[in-house]
Amino acid sequence: MPTEEIIIDSAMSFAEAIEGSTAPLEIIDSLSMIDVNYYSFDGLRHQGQIVVEARLEDDVYEIFQLIEKLKFPVGKVIPIVAYRWEDGNSMADNNASAFNFRVIADTNKLSLHSFGRAVDINPVQNPVIYPAGLIAPAGATYRPQNKGTFIAKHPIVQEFIKRGWHWGGNFEQPKDYHHFEKT
Repeated sequence: MPTEEIIIDSAMSFAEAIEGSTAPLEIIDSLSMIDVNYYSFDGLRHQGQIVVEARLEDDVYEIFQLIEKLKFPVGKVIPIVAYRWEDGNSMADNNASAFNFRVIADTNKLSLHSFGRAVDINPVQNPVIYPAGLIAPAGATYRPQNKGTFIAKHPIVQEFIKRGWHWGGNFEQPKDYHHFEKT
């Protein structure tokens, strides 16, 4: 029986995945990179990589195992260094990511992404919707019935919550449907 071919979306070393980050060494030393498999919107099996805090590695790996089992489509999973640390570019490319040493948009407060404690999945299907109606990434729409979209009772959302994570779709403002975080 032939094995299913896997399309490699990312095959970086850890050093390549953090290259150019301005994060302090103590944060870099707390991170781990994991290989994850998923089905993308092309219906084919892909392999990507995600950088997270090492203590959250099992959660993220096991949730991606569920994502693969459910054949929940994921755009791609490539460390954000490939986007020159620009969150907007990663989101516009429908990239799932975690570690990115940066502040929360329109604040001077470090994001949980800065510590590898937040994961974004399918930003194009699950955008951020700000109170004034601005949507990021530009051109994205939130249509809960579409493939690759999260709703509160989705099994992946429920798995994150069961493990103590918070889902951005439950935030009062802004609604951040692609975002999961663990404080």
